[in-house]
Amino acid sequence: MNVISEKSDNMRVSGNLDWNSIDWNKAEESVRKLQERIVKAQQERKYGRVKSLSRILTRSFYSKALAVKRVTQNKGKRTSGVDGETWRTPSIKAQAVLELDPQRYKAKPLRRIYIPKSNGKKRPLGIPTMKDRAMQALYLLALEPIAETTADNGSYGFRRSRSTADAVVHCHIVLGREYAPQWILEGDIKGCFDNISHEWLLNNIPTEKRILYQWLKAGYIENTTLFNTDEGTPQGGIISPVLANMTLDGLERLINERYKRCCIRSDGRASWQTRKRPSPKVYLIRYADDFVITGTTPEILEQEIKPMVQAFLAERGLSLSEEKTAITHIKEGFDFLGFNVRRYGKTLLTKPSKKSVKRLLNKIREIVKYGHGKGENAYKIIVCINPILRGWANYYRHAASKKTFVHIDHEVWKSVWRWALRRHNNKSRQWMKDRYFIRLKNRDWVFCDTHINREYPVFCMSMLPIKRHVKIRQDANPFDPCWREYFERRKRIKSLKKPFIKNVHHVIVPGVAKAMP
Repeated sequence: MNVISEKSDNMRVSGNLDWNSIDWNKAEESVRKLQERIVKAQQERKYGRVKSLSRILTRSFYSKALAVKRVTQNKGKRTSGVDGETWRTPSIKAQAVLELDPQRYKAKPLRRIYIPKSNGKKRPLGIPTMKDRAMQALYLLALEPIAETTADNGSYGFRRSRSTADAVVHCHIVLGREYAPQWILEGDIKGCFDNISHEWLLNNIPTEKRILYQWLKAGYIENTTLFNTDEGTPQGGIISPVLANMTLDGLERLINERYKRCCIRSDGRASWQTRKRPSPKVYLIRYADDFVITGTTPEILEQEIKPMVQAFLAERGLSLSEEKTAITHIKEGFDFLGFNVRRYGKTLLTKPSKKSVKRLLNKIREIVKYGHGKGENAYKIIVCINPILRGWANYYRHAASKKTFVHIDHEVWKSVWRWALRRHNNKSRQWMKDRYFIRLKNRDWVFCDTHINREYPVFCMSMLPIKRHVKIRQDANPFDPCWREYFERRKRIKSLKKPFIKNVHHVIVPGVAKAMP
């Protein structure tokens, strides 16, 4: 199959390319067909064919065009690397496609920056150049189908069509049954991205070793000084999440081999059956480098599971974080991905964690109190806090969050009421109510600047209905044509369930449209 059309090949040879004339539908279709062939070859364990198809894909004109399009349209498109270049004009993008040649590629060092973490520490990020990002995006097109085919079923982080909601629902399914496991090993990998063994990556990642070696050994520049990188994959690279996932894949299979036995059914598929001895009920749910493993007793988790995980990670140059790794009973509850999972009597509830609620309220109070002075109007405050409240509510709307939403609404009301008291200390309470609060449906005292825009009040979380998330099938592969109809059906259902509250969202006011969420 010739994946490069005659027209695109002529463009590449002639050196004249009009960025706006590229047929993106045709490009996506061409790349998708090659990815499907890679998945089929990987499933049949024809690794030589996987290698040849990956090579064809990374040399395809359409793949290069899609790679450049991705790095010039994502959030980091205006962030430059050590060379200070950004690709903004169509002519520069077209030239980048023509110059994206793996044979002559040489990676440049990363630009090191630091971003704050929730615990007060700083996370180092390595910013590649635009060309390095485009090359990583190009090879990701070939590597991602392989990663999805070989991934653990209980892994949900940095995978297409999967989210934290799927991981949390998986926890609820495993722990919510009548005879569910009672003990949980909360695991966290210490410096996952920064400590992965380069030797292990070069020996086990099915991509071109010369290209991968350059990414791993490129080094980084901090304060005009070049530092070498002897381990880890840079946080900030497009391909880094997939490399980290492929490094951790295999842990679930290791656990299944230890606590279950596999038999082959008549249709040729593998079926996992428990041993004759009592089942330890060991299940793994992982999101990136955060994971939980269930068990019937703390002894199994401490004496069998934990040493097994430590040995698995040590082979890859990793280790468990002693600060964040703990064994907990389900009645005490544990925090996972911002949720608190805990059994109350016979009922398992998944709620927003106290840390997440406290972090949100502190952020809102800071914006209301310090982000805008007394001279600012209420509308600017609403424009600032509404996207935060709406995003937080949409993230937690799949859990048992109604009481939490009511509590947050009340705390937000107290913050804006104190703001009104500070701004108008010579006015009566009734005057402030008439000036800043309206009645919305069955709710009274809804904060709103009635003099500027009465139809854009503060977002009320408690008015957002709770919608249970339908977890994705564990073995679903978005690159496998057999699952195409399944993903299209999920996409249609998801589009019908988009949260919307009349008279609360999407009110555009002339002059402030850019500031609106």
